[in-house]
Amino acid sequence: MSRTLWIVKTTLPGEMNEAEVGMWCQSIIESNLAVCVDMKRINSVFRWEGEIQNASEWDIQIKTHESSKNGLISKIKSEHLSHQIVDVTNF
Repeated sequence: MSRTLWIVKTTLPGEMNEAEVGMWCQSIIESNLAVCVDMKRINSVFRWEGEIQNASEWDIQIKTHESSKNGLISKIKSEHLSHQIVDVTNF
């Protein structure tokens, strides 16, 4: 069994309330796809369709084992809520 721990980061829409985000994070743990999920509200500044935008989002950091990483990323992509572009970073 690999002891390598991966960190997978994504965001969720700022319109979601803390309880909704908490339930989503808990579902990741219940699916045995992660050992820990951290969530925090952030404010992001970005360029979208040529315009500078400012939006509230939830920053999600997920710690997972190498054996669960691909399943976790698939779950994130299949369940991603309202963002037009699914942002998943892992390292």
